[in-house]
Amino acid sequence: MSQRNVYLSMIPLKQAKTETLRAFGRTMEKTETIPAALALGRVLAEPVFAAVSSPPFHVAAMDGYAISAQDTFHASESHPVFLEEGRTAFAVNTGQVLPEGRDAVVMIEKVSPEARGLRLESPVFPWQHVRKIGEDIVATEMLFPATHEITAYCIGALLSGGVREVRVLTKPGVLILPTGAELVPTDRDPALLKPGEVIESNSHVLGNLAQTCGGRWLVHPPIPDDPRLLADTLEKAALQGDVDLILTVGGSSAGSHDFTRMALEKTGRVLFHGVTMMPGKPVVLGIVHGKPVFGIPGYPVSAILVFEELVRPLIRSLLGRPDSLRSLCSAILSRALPSKLGLEEFVRVRLAEVSGRIIAAPLARGAGCITSITEADAIARIPAHTEGLAAGESIEVELLRPMEEIRNTLLVVGSHDNALDLLANSLKPFGIRLSSAHVGSMGGLLAIRSQSCHMAGSHLLDPQDGTYNENAIARVLPDIPVCRLHLAVRIQGFIVKAANPKNIRSARDLIRPDVRFINRQPGSGTRILLDYELQKEGLSASAIQGYDNEESTHMAVAAAVLGGAADAGLGIAAAAKALGLDFIPLTPETYELIFPAALENTPQIEAVIRILNTEAFKKALEALGGYDTKETGRLIRP
Repeated sequence: MSQRNVYLSMIPLKQAKTETLRAFGRTMEKTETIPAALALGRVLAEPVFAAVSSPPFHVAAMDGYAISAQDTFHASESHPVFLEEGRTAFAVNTGQVLPEGRDAVVMIEKVSPEARGLRLESPVFPWQHVRKIGEDIVATEMLFPATHEITAYCIGALLSGGVREVRVLTKPGVLILPTGAELVPTDRDPALLKPGEVIESNSHVLGNLAQTCGGRWLVHPPIPDDPRLLADTLEKAALQGDVDLILTVGGSSAGSHDFTRMALEKTGRVLFHGVTMMPGKPVVLGIVHGKPVFGIPGYPVSAILVFEELVRPLIRSLLGRPDSLRSLCSAILSRALPSKLGLEEFVRVRLAEVSGRIIAAPLARGAGCITSITEADAIARIPAHTEGLAAGESIEVELLRPMEEIRNTLLVVGSHDNALDLLANSLKPFGIRLSSAHVGSMGGLLAIRSQSCHMAGSHLLDPQDGTYNENAIARVLPDIPVCRLHLAVRIQGFIVKAANPKNIRSARDLIRPDVRFINRQPGSGTRILLDYELQKEGLSASAIQGYDNEESTHMAVAAAVLGGAADAGLGIAAAAKALGLDFIPLTPETYELIFPAALENTPQIEAVIRILNTEAFKKALEALGGYDTKETGRLIRP
């Protein structure tokens, strides 16, 4: 019988941070001496003092003539002073050392050559336009204290002060131990992966995160699911002189093959197992031969958040540095976020400025979705003592991108279409970033109503008259004047496996017992189209195997068919073509971008209209397959 873990202790995140730093957060003692010119990002082990002054001599700060100021004190327009070049005035350029006995520089444009010499009509005060010895740095003064982190500017000061070498703290060595028999190296051809195999990417993510906060990283080959082998590896790793902390990846949860805690108990002791954070709850912290060992969950987002919340502060502490905090921003939540009471949840969100307000649109919350981090603009925290946040609530988020980039973001909410990726790429030269949230056509119109997006992608069919969007807009947005920007007429149909092995030809085939279907979410135009086709054929949705299995994009539907999770799904031709699947055309439909008329003259909307009316965009759209672009770019105002 397999043995399953239970969490030994579930402690709050704040307590976990405190316990981690209390146990291990001491500035490390290992140091090394390196060239000052190569010290970028390193932390000083001792204070640094200037070896020379800067500048080391009195130098000219302007092009002109080096003079003795007292020779000019009586100069005026009525009684000019005449300086003799080579005797009382010496030509100098900026940065040039002043001749002996000269204590000022008169700018070249302040004198005029005449027969009697260089005419000067105003006095010059001592040290005018001169950089004196030590003006910037005085020899022996302290340039930087111990534990100062060297920046590019600091390197300039070190070299100017004659410092050629600095003593720095050794970078904390982070050993990463991936666990799991399913892991394969990153150089494996993805096309040759066997069922169940997973490319081992977490170590590269965690290693580079360690590098960005001052550590250096080493990776151990993946360790199979063997608690004795993991324990032996931990024992040996903890004795290595170049290892300061260890991260095991995977195997920290409650599954029958999760052996991290077991291995820690064999080789050292466990400090805590389980933190009230989500994602990241299964994290383990142990100690082996005095060194910290983190059991990091294997899901990518969990691994990243555990690193950011617990490992990064420890690495910074080992370097004697405070943990860097992200900038905060207030934002309005675009939709409700329910959450589990007792867990502090980290939600990834997109941000955009819409009508003067910063809007936060939540991304997928799955811990395995690495793109929910790569696409995120910020992190919203839902406190452990609440059951979620309401739509329209003002929340504070931690920024992952500069605010300027967020203000130049075009937020498109609604129906998914592959053309949005093409549009996003076309907007880059305009300095505009397109961010999209796929919540279905109706969700897009509701987002316009709540002023939580710039545009909504929509293809809502009215079964009564066969029109698209117009009647839905009248119903949902009766008091908001909106424009409709025609993107394309696209073909909807059944996405099936290559060669269509189940011979699916119409909606009637979906009720066959050997056919598994993958649907779109309620409120999406595609779901409405499917229900319309079923009604036409007199078919019941309950007869379809998989009607309640939902995806939020056409590409996700195509991926489900490709991966064997379904035999068919309703979607666009471009999605089938992209993944090499077959496509059974059903009907053309109009896909439009809807936006409030008040936003028509904003830079983001103007750029979209301009792009859609170019031949280059239309040709690129047609190349995706299944698009008619005759009307692309046509704008219908209210």
